[in-house]
Amino acid sequence: MTMALHTEESWFVAGMVKATSDMWLKGWDERNGGNVSMRLMPEDVEPYLSSWSGTRLSPLGEPVPELAGQYFIVTGTGKYFRNVQLDPEANLGVVRVRPDGAAVEILWGYSDGGGPTSELASHFKSHRTRQKVSGGTDRVIMHCHATNLLALTYVLDLDPVNVTRALWEASTECLVVFPQGVGTMPWLVPGTDVIGDATAGEMASHTLVLWPFHGVFGTGASLDEAFGLIDTAEKASEVLVKVLSMGGPRQTISTQNLIDLGKRFAVQPMPEAIALEKWKLAGE
Repeated sequence: MTMALHTEESWFVAGMVKATSDMWLKGWDERNGGNVSMRLMPEDVEPYLSSWSGTRLSPLGEPVPELAGQYFIVTGTGKYFRNVQLDPEANLGVVRVRPDGAAVEILWGYSDGGGPTSELASHFKSHRTRQKVSGGTDRVIMHCHATNLLALTYVLDLDPVNVTRALWEASTECLVVFPQGVGTMPWLVPGTDVIGDATAGEMASHTLVLWPFHGVFGTGASLDEAFGLIDTAEKASEVLVKVLSMGGPRQTISTQNLIDLGKRFAVQPMPEAIALEKWKLAGE
């Protein structure tokens, strides 16, 4: 007799519990701040489908027919990351995009009657973009309020080339981890299709996108990759915040150093950031 598999014991629920707990411990996700979604493959969900109901629907503000039939595990709206580990079924959910792309079926989770994150529009539009540019490799979209990245948006000139160069110089590994640089945008109201469109536009050429005075979006093939990407940028930002508090850099990684780094690790750095002679603070 085959025993039924419990969704809470799946690798994808365990992975989301680990990621959200780590993000909260990092101080990136206060209260109900932040959200994470991960695309699941049919073979990931197949062992559990028979135990899922799929009787509830959650409409989307704008249809995403390109994602029709796809499965995602998504953090819930209004949920605190610190509580995901205590009750995964209330704080997470598995959804399937309807054939017309206008809504999702809630297959599992949100057991207290809740639903997916209010940033689902931004997530799905970014998923759609990253599937195209990565050939389907990227499966995770992660949003959080990483403290030092957020702080830097108040003092750095927010041109993406400028932000990219500043972070590359703040820590040697940054160019290797995000050679495509960092995307930026003006401040926009969260939870809207407008900010979703702007984020997806930046995701076409960047794996990291800053929301000024708010937080950051990152992507990757796995939860570890997306978390590591943000963690690397946040560490560089912490270094830069400390350097600025000491009066600013007196010496730094040179352009030739960055070129040599790209060659050594076989990455193609963002050309505009390589060409920038000096990054600057806002108003300089």
